[in-house]
Amino acid sequence: MKKRAYISVFDKTGIVEFANRLIKAGYEIVSTGGTYDLLAQNGIKATESADITGFRELIGGKVKSLHPKIFAGILADLKERESLMKDEIEPYDLVCVNLYPFENYKDKDVEIETLIKNIDIGGVALLRAGAKNYENITVISDIKDYDIDLENIDIKTREKLAVKAFSLTSKYDCMISNELSKRFSAEDGLNEHKCFNFNKIKDLRYGENPHQTAALYNYNKVIDYEFLNGKEFSYNNIIDATAALNIAAEFYDVNAAVIIKHTNPCGAALGKTLKEAWEKALDCDPLSAFGGIVAFTGKIDLEIAKMLTAMFLEVVIAPDFTDDAVEELKKKKNLRVVKLNTPLSEYLKFTEEEIRLTPFGALLQEKDSKELDPETFKTVTKEKPTQEMIEDMVFAFKIAKHLKSNAIVIAKDLRTLGLCGGQTSRVGAVEIALKRVCDSAKGAILASDGFFPAIDNIEVAAQERIAGIIQPGGSIKDPEVIKAADKFGLVMVTTGIRHFRH
Repeated sequence: MKKRAYISVFDKTGIVEFANRLIKAGYEIVSTGGTYDLLAQNGIKATESADITGFRELIGGKVKSLHPKIFAGILADLKERESLMKDEIEPYDLVCVNLYPFENYKDKDVEIETLIKNIDIGGVALLRAGAKNYENITVISDIKDYDIDLENIDIKTREKLAVKAFSLTSKYDCMISNELSKRFSAEDGLNEHKCFNFNKIKDLRYGENPHQTAALYNYNKVIDYEFLNGKEFSYNNIIDATAALNIAAEFYDVNAAVIIKHTNPCGAALGKTLKEAWEKALDCDPLSAFGGIVAFTGKIDLEIAKMLTAMFLEVVIAPDFTDDAVEELKKKKNLRVVKLNTPLSEYLKFTEEEIRLTPFGALLQEKDSKELDPETFKTVTKEKPTQEMIEDMVFAFKIAKHLKSNAIVIAKDLRTLGLCGGQTSRVGAVEIALKRVCDSAKGAILASDGFFPAIDNIEVAAQERIAGIIQPGGSIKDPEVIKAADKFGLVMVTTGIRHFRH
């Protein structure tokens, strides 16, 4: 019995070449609509699906392949050839399908009619039928698989391709469910139904520790980046690089440098130049910067590159590098040099939600992306902030947002002086952050991710001659805290925004 292939593709890239390979391998081809026309235009013999089903495309092409004579052939068990012949069922050996590009329209301001039009029905059914019958059918759902060895398709290959097809249809339905849920839901907050679909990008050497296996998956879309030097990312590199970029993106339109160790910033600064920003960031805690991950908001030149190669770093990531800077950085063969092609302004919008899996269930929350507007600050003390103090307050509060609670940031001249996060006591975090200040804290700003539950925090800050404090406010002890600030002549502003991070 001659081998048969059913082809119905929206994206016709490479399909002519693949069809030619099928013909040479002894396949007969059955095809639909536009795919059939394209094959015919290129001299490839094929049978149009309508000649088998007995009807042309219906309702504007919405129905082409949904017919028993098509699906019976795809679902047929080739071991029952006599029964198939009796029922006049001609089985297929291969199905090649790709789907309407729904992903091109989700998350965009398009009319609902356009969105619905790009929901594939027949293609999904064909893929599922072919994948279900993997013992008999080879199902091709990815253009990358057009180079398959048609002469040597074994059961393991068909199994792998079947899983790939089911994963594609699962992801496709997931996208549709999420988008329509978002559009049709009249309720505030997160959707009642939320679907995630993970596709493996690659295996990683190990996870946080060598005894843990790990892999990187694509669940929606990923940023565009490229390696200019060094090994691929490790699990911890990805976590730390994300932490570094999260902070850098807060300052995407100015010169900024960030140094990360174990997801925590150990130095961050803004500068008139990128070099100045780096020098100020490094000065915060040069000891902890050893083996760090650094991110920049601008183009790395040779001068900065030489500063970076003068120390041990794991990752350097920036929007761009000069050619001579890349050559300098390549002197450190294990240094991962990463060019971020996605603009940092867009990076901010890449993930709108955060998810954590717990034994209690999956926790999902909106990303902590509330804008910090100095116009909404409330000055609660007698002393008022200067413009320079306000700028430092905005800078410090943005950094505090990315530290684990309880988080305290000491900053001055748009650079961090001392940082502390992850403490169980807020006054303890204040004390540790102040102890880490290399220079005097006189005239500096203290930012807190949460309110102050007692006046001891203010007393410690005043002893180190802190000039101003920025905090969310909202404690029942606010009157006492403000009174203490006034007593020591401190400036205090409240934001009404809390940045707990667990």
